[in-house]
Amino acid sequence: MPVEEFVAGWISGALGLVLGHPFDTVKVRLQTQNTYRGIIDCTVKTYRHESILGFFKGMSFPIASIAVVNSVLFGVYSNTLLVLTATSHHERRLQPPSYTHVFVAGCTGGFLQAYCLAPFDLIKVRLQNQTEPRARQGGPPPRYRGPVHCAASIFQEEGPRGLFRGAWALTLRDTPTLGIYFVSYEWLCRQVTPDGQNPSSTTVLVAGGFAGITSWVTATPLDVIKSRMQMAGLGQREYQGLLDCMVSSARQEGLGVFFRGLTINSARAFPVNAVTFLSYEYLLHLWG
Repeated sequence: MPVEEFVAGWISGALGLVLGHPFDTVKVRLQTQNTYRGIIDCTVKTYRHESILGFFKGMSFPIASIAVVNSVLFGVYSNTLLVLTATSHHERRLQPPSYTHVFVAGCTGGFLQAYCLAPFDLIKVRLQNQTEPRARQGGPPPRYRGPVHCAASIFQEEGPRGLFRGAWALTLRDTPTLGIYFVSYEWLCRQVTPDGQNPSSTTVLVAGGFAGITSWVTATPLDVIKSRMQMAGLGQREYQGLLDCMVSSARQEGLGVFFRGLTINSARAFPVNAVTFLSYEYLLHLWG
């Protein structure tokens, strides 16, 4: 099984994560807290209360785990295509796979990524929702002192299953969405690239960016539910399951709640996924 795709996925995912994490923090807070009037209000309050460091809460754990998570997505995607089409990444411009094969490979990568991602994503969301500034002498300490303490606390207070809160919503979000993600990327690349040639850097950047936006438009409703279920139990209502969370959220806040964070998700998606795909393609070409 080729391993370059796994390594390229790790590096490109880490670059995208660093670029997009501040946007992600604002998105998570908008989805799980009702104290902000919008993106600008959340951004200003976060900066005033927590300084620039507030936007990077919870980032260390995703950076450490991105080697597993993003490499799983790109590695499984590429190797599933290899199984389905018997063509390697470097041969796919000469023998382009069908969009059905691309979709199936993307869904497979998304499903397995979600399985690996669930505990890491939970810890990230919990840390991002800590609005306290850094602990000061004599002040109340934050609930979680860091990712390891957060994981240990969840395990102790909520049991092993607590680390997988929201996992079903995450799986339902990522499985079809990442199929759409890769299909959108391939379709956009093929529209402007002559047959048999590799897409230019500009094409990869634009296609990757728009693929990111397309996938987040699809994913945002389940992303809201996922984040709310992950925060359940911390002074927020406990949900009986995914359907209960959906119905309760819609009853209390209207259908618009399912698109909370869509604007900032889209704004973040373009640069993050443009960089992710460009670095991924560049590394595979370099190693090829």
